[in-house]
Amino acid sequence: MFDKLKRIEKRFEEINELLCRPAVIADKDSLKKLGREQSEIQDIVFAFREYEKIKQELEGNLSLIEDDSDPELAEMAEEENIGLKKKLAELNAKLKFLLVPKDPDEMKNAILEIRAGTGGEEAALFALDMFSMYQRYSAIKGYSMETLSFSPSQTGGVKEVIALVSGKNAYGHFRYESGVHRVQRVPKTETQGRIHTSAVTVAVLPEVEEAEVELNAADLKVDVYRSSGPGGQSVNTTDSAVRVTHLPTGIIVAMQDEKSQIKNRAKAMKVLLSRVQSHYTELEKDKQDADRRRMVGSGDRSERIRTYNFPQGRVTDHRINLTLYSLNNIMMGDLDELVDSLRRAANAEALASPGVK
Repeated sequence: MFDKLKRIEKRFEEINELLCRPAVIADKDSLKKLGREQSEIQDIVFAFREYEKIKQELEGNLSLIEDDSDPELAEMAEEENIGLKKKLAELNAKLKFLLVPKDPDEMKNAILEIRAGTGGEEAALFALDMFSMYQRYSAIKGYSMETLSFSPSQTGGVKEVIALVSGKNAYGHFRYESGVHRVQRVPKTETQGRIHTSAVTVAVLPEVEEAEVELNAADLKVDVYRSSGPGGQSVNTTDSAVRVTHLPTGIIVAMQDEKSQIKNRAKAMKVLLSRVQSHYTELEKDKQDADRRRMVGSGDRSERIRTYNFPQGRVTDHRINLTLYSLNNIMMGDLDELVDSLRRAANAEALASPGVK
């Protein structure tokens, strides 16, 4: 690991030197490329330099401890080394974390899809609660969230909502939310106080720019039709709703929230690009199901990644066996402990895999 760290540090110094050259400064593409590379490795370099600095301090203190001429100074050095060793261990763990190969999609915006699963209207109500939770989490992280599609249920919940979360590392923070979320609580409509179990499915995809995926116009079938449901006086008076079908994969995206056909089409294409890219990525990995289907399962109660138990005030993530008794805070958007724990677990798994030394 440390040989690799030294090579990264050397490359960091080379980049700093290159960025000072007039020819590089004048070349926008080279400047952007080098600046991105510098940004990607600078945290590793700074952590490594701090590690080396503390290591030297430890070695200096050891020489004082071994010197019997000043017992008081040796005792002070021993006490200081306790803290230095702890810091060194923390930096070692941090360096291992930073060296894990990063998913190139980590830094992208995220397409967030939430759907009511089993449980009827209670599932739809909890789907809305989850959407609100993610809105608050986005605000806490400094992200913006744009609702692309919103299909309300009869009792004020939501059957399906699709949103775009924009900001640095948005996909990296939201990706572990993909799966079936189970809720156990007494519904508002329950008169006898019985606890019901419902499920909501969440899919998170990295936003894909048009330049990343080439869609042949001949492969797209675009249908326009009149909007239905809530939407004001213009609903059912113009053909503003848009349904786009990608014929080779059969993927369909429909949008009707906007009054403008052009805006609905733009939103539909944004979601379609991400779904098509996800589909082909899964094919490349020789997986049978598209990424979105793999993430959300069937929506059945038994296929769950996380359980929200309201009577006990707890949230359990079954992937890492983590239980937190802070359900109210989590529903208010305080997801950091959950997300950070999942990211650490994913990185630990990556570190344990072959090829990571």
